[in-house]
Amino acid sequence: MTTNGTAATDVPGEAADAAGSEPSYEQARGELVEVVQRLEAGGSTLEESLALWERGEELARVCRERLAGARERLDAALAEEGAEEERDAASAAEPGGR
Repeated sequence: MTTNGTAATDVPGEAADAAGSEPSYEQARGELVEVVQRLEAGGSTLEESLALWERGEELARVCRERLAGARERLDAALAEEGAEEERDAASAAEPGGR
């Protein structure tokens, strides 16, 4: 038993989460693959399977958040690039422009 009264399980990454830091996208995805493989292999107790499932859900959330953040950054960069191109085109269209 752990200090909070739950059964101790050998769930990947549990110790890292206890420290309060979330893994990078690559770390979360790699660990998620391991969790899925362990669940698919079977042989775990119900408690272990539930703990693995919960860990998998958390890792999937981390991956979704990281991907959403990357998408926002990409969209912002593309929007800035588009705005620069529009400014350049407007400048070139003005008399005496480029």
